[in-house]
Amino acid sequence: MANKVRVYGKAQNRTALGIAHAYMVMYPTATLDDLRKAFPNELNPDKGTKENFIYAEEKGTTADWDGYFKAEDELLTMGDGKKVSVVKMWTKPSFDRLVSHAKMYDIEIAQFEAADKGGKKGGFRLEYLNGYTPPVPARKKSMWWLWLIIVLALAGVVAFLALKPKEVIEVEKVVEVEKIVEVEKIVYVDHIEEIEKNFNAATFIVGKADLSDDARFVLHDLVQLMEKHPEIKLKLEGHTSSEGNPEFNQKLSEARAQAAVDFLVSRGIVAERLKAEGKGSSEPIDKNVPEANRRTEFIIIE
Repeated sequence: MANKVRVYGKAQNRTALGIAHAYMVMYPTATLDDLRKAFPNELNPDKGTKENFIYAEEKGTTADWDGYFKAEDELLTMGDGKKVSVVKMWTKPSFDRLVSHAKMYDIEIAQFEAADKGGKKGGFRLEYLNGYTPPVPARKKSMWWLWLIIVLALAGVVAFLALKPKEVIEVEKVVEVEKIVEVEKIVYVDHIEEIEKNFNAATFIVGKADLSDDARFVLHDLVQLMEKHPEIKLKLEGHTSSEGNPEFNQKLSEARAQAAVDFLVSRGIVAERLKAEGKGSSEPIDKNVPEANRRTEFIIIE
C-alpha cells in the first residue's frame, strides 16, 4: 500500500511531533487513549517521562523541565476537542522505532536535509502523497430548531398556567387533599384492625365482661389513635359463641362491648364518638370453632 503522508522535520524530536500530527490528520476522531494505543510507551523507553502523550494542562514531570511540547501550534487536537502534548525527548533508537512504527499508518519520513527547503527551522511540515485527501471531521449538526421547540413549549406551559381559571386550580387542590385524607384513612383503618385483633387475643374470663389487664393494655393504643384522629367514630360490637343460653350470651356480648366503651370514655374519649352493641351468637364467623366467635369488632361509623 502506498504511503499517504510524508513528514519533513528539521530536528529529530520535531519530526516525531510531526508524525503525531500526521496521525491526527488521518484519524481526526481519535482520543488520547487511541493515540496511546497507536504509539505505545514501549517505542520510547528513554523519554524520561511516564507517557508519550498527556493532556496539555498536565505537567509531565516533577522537575523544572516539563518534557513536553506545549506551544499552541504544537498541541494535538483530539476528536473530543481536548488538547494533547507530545513528549520532547526522542533518542536515536527510540526515534528509529517510531519511524518504523509509523509505516503501519502509511506515514513516511523525509531525510532531515529535505526539511531545509520546506520546513521552518525547528518545525515540521506534512506532504500528502499519491492523491491522498485527509478526512474532514463531521461537524455536529445544529440542533437550534430543537431548542426553539423546547423554548416555545415551555413558554406555552407558563402561559397556560398563568391564564388558567382560578376555579380549576381550586378544584385540583381539593382533589389532592382528598387523596391525602384517603391515604391517612387507610393507615388508621389498618391500625384499628390490628388493635381489634390484639384485643380479641386478650380473652375475657368465661361468663364475665370484666376487662383483663391485657385487654386494657391494647385499648390504650386505641385511645392514642382516637386522640390523634378526632374524626374517628367507632361502634364496638360484642360477639359470643353459640354455647350456653342465647339470652345470657346476648347480655354478655352487650356487657363486653360496653366495658370497652366505658374504658375509652374513662381515658378521655368523648362518649358521642362511641357506641356499644351486643350481637350475642347471631353472627358466627366459624361454626366449627367456637373460640373464633368470641370476639369484639371495631366498626368505623361514617
